[in-house]
Amino acid sequence: MTRPPAGPQTLLRSLNARAILEALARRGPLTRAELMGETGLSRTAVTQVLRMLENGEAVASAGEDRATRGPAAARVALNPSLGCAAAVHIDHHSASVAILDPTGRVLAEGSGPFPTVGDLADRVDALTALLTGVLAPASGALRVAVVGVPGIVSRDGAIRDDVGPDGGAFRSALEARLGCDVRIENDVNLAALAELAGTAATGHDSFALLTIDDGLGAGIVIDGMLRRGATGIAGEVMYLPQPGLPVGAPVLNEVVVADLALTNGRDPGEPLRTHLEAALAGDSAAIEMMAELAGRLILVAGSITLVLDPSAFVLAGDAAHPAFVGAVRQAADEVAHLLPLTFVVSSFGREATLLGAVGEATSVLQEKIFSGILTRTDRTPR
Repeated sequence: MTRPPAGPQTLLRSLNARAILEALARRGPLTRAELMGETGLSRTAVTQVLRMLENGEAVASAGEDRATRGPAAARVALNPSLGCAAAVHIDHHSASVAILDPTGRVLAEGSGPFPTVGDLADRVDALTALLTGVLAPASGALRVAVVGVPGIVSRDGAIRDDVGPDGGAFRSALEARLGCDVRIENDVNLAALAELAGTAATGHDSFALLTIDDGLGAGIVIDGMLRRGATGIAGEVMYLPQPGLPVGAPVLNEVVVADLALTNGRDPGEPLRTHLEAALAGDSAAIEMMAELAGRLILVAGSITLVLDPSAFVLAGDAAHPAFVGAVRQAADEVAHLLPLTFVVSSFGREATLLGAVGEATSVLQEKIFSGILTRTDRTPR
């Protein structure tokens, strides 16, 4: 680790304290010797900073290390009372939540129905009740919630869905009820962030996540950074123009699936997953449906490639089903001589959005906690 240059003592203390806090968040409970190895700080510096952090109740004793030779060494950890974060995924039918400590460890999980239409208060009540049900006193105060939702999300947290723009009303109402900072994010963007940290996109710092969940959506990562666009509309590929379709017609959603099922002699009331299972079992009509849907997705991927040139596409949601993956790769092979396209399957499947929210919530929680600790300790007389 490169040591910072000499400077004012308060600056050095802050830098050293942040290094130790980040090490404890990254690794969990550590001894002084382990903190020296993680941060590159001297024993004296580690001891001085830990004393300051202990006085500020930022760290607490976490038992002893008896696994190594010699006298047992005391471990320290981030104080559990510093607070927790909530990661939330709201889909078209339900909500899932995870409560996290500052290290990103999941303390509790829960899920339940969520009203996607109706009064704003009903939606806020449903999510508040779900969060309250999984929060435990030992978690500390709820400091931040990161909520992934379907729909276009602007930079200020306003949601635009089938009902129209809400002007940030959901975020504001939820903040008032929970008494903490609330960050709203598009669900597919959070899934893309999860894939960025996962294994499917390893070796690809520029990729597009394509997911099917009632409709088709995309999350765009370029040069290792998620790209939301100026108004949050980046990745809304559902209505990209396609040959034979009217401008503004959806490429792939529940209505499209129902129409294709009817055309191919299958039950239009069945969800896409049922048709996928039938295709996997060899049903010829379902296989024809998958070929048509895969062809549409290939045109979307080709359009994205000609503009952004990602090195791969990650298939998620129902697009990660083996029957659909096979159809997509076959369709891609047919155009490979014109435009080579690489497809990989999601590392996380349907859990990607919640995992992306977990990562974002952990980062925001750590920054809020660490900034508060360092501001507080800098004002403490020494």
